Amino acid sequence: MNPVETIGLFDQFLSERAETFSAVVIGGAALAILGFISRETRDCDILDPEIPESIRKASVLFAKQINKQGHMLRADWLNNGPESLKRHLPAKWENRLIPLFQGKSVSLQTLGRSDLLKTKLFAFCDRGFDRQDCLALRPTKEELLECLPWVQEQDANKDWPNHVATSLGALAKELGYGL
Repeated sequence: MNPVETIGLFDQFLSERAETFSAVVIGGAALAILGFISRETRDCDILDPEIPESIRKASVLFAKQINKQGHMLRADWLNNGPESLKRHLPAKWENRLIPLFQGKSVSLQTLGRSDLLKTKLFAFCDRGFDRQDCLALRPTKEELLECLPWVQEQDANKDWPNHVATSLGALAKELGYGL
């Protein structure tokens, strides 16, 4: 899905139904809307709040409608997949939110740069396929060093801290500096 286009169309869809939705978005959708990446994404990851049932049902109906027009949108394109991250983000992350999208019926925010970068670096170390997104964010050496301890604390595996250091070191090298 093209997040910029999809969110705009979903805003119109909800507006026609007199529904509203405000949320915190992270992941590829947030990066696309911010202009860091131009690739399509599979979904729109809602960190907060839990998606109300009426909005969840509307998002499924929206996907069915838009797919009839030739789009390829999964029924679960709008989801709370990363919701558990809320418990692990640095304190007061809610105070660092930035505006992402403001439509007639949809209002979206995303994490501040440091928090968003941490979530992407964690995903990169955990899943291994978020490298391009991390590169697109162009973190400075200082930002990587600031994020390192937080990412290292996100898994209890005894090998995790070394894995994170190695992964971020490789990323830093690609960006032109070492850690």
